[in-house]
Amino acid sequence: MDSKEKEAGILQALAERMESQRLPRALAMKKRVDDGETLNELDIQFLKEVLDDAQRIMPLVERHPEWQSLAASLINLYQEITRKALENEDHQKGKA
Repeated sequence: MDSKEKEAGILQALAERMESQRLPRALAMKKRVDDGETLNELDIQFLKEVLDDAQRIMPLVERHPEWQSLAASLINLYQEITRKALENEDHQKGKA
């Protein structure tokens, strides 16, 4: 297997994991924080794993510009989740 085939396989696996696992969970988290909830420890651990993986695959994404728009959209989604969750935490602390 040459390097192009290997990269194609890695990209396919990443896309499948994103579609079946990460995106549904991220969208559920987004809905919860949009509804005023905060993140729990499992959510925070999930986000850490996603960010660690993103750093590891960045060189691969840089070599494949066709994936850059999707990667940027996902990063934006995770940023929105964390921003809103922090805003919700601050709001809840203000009530206490």
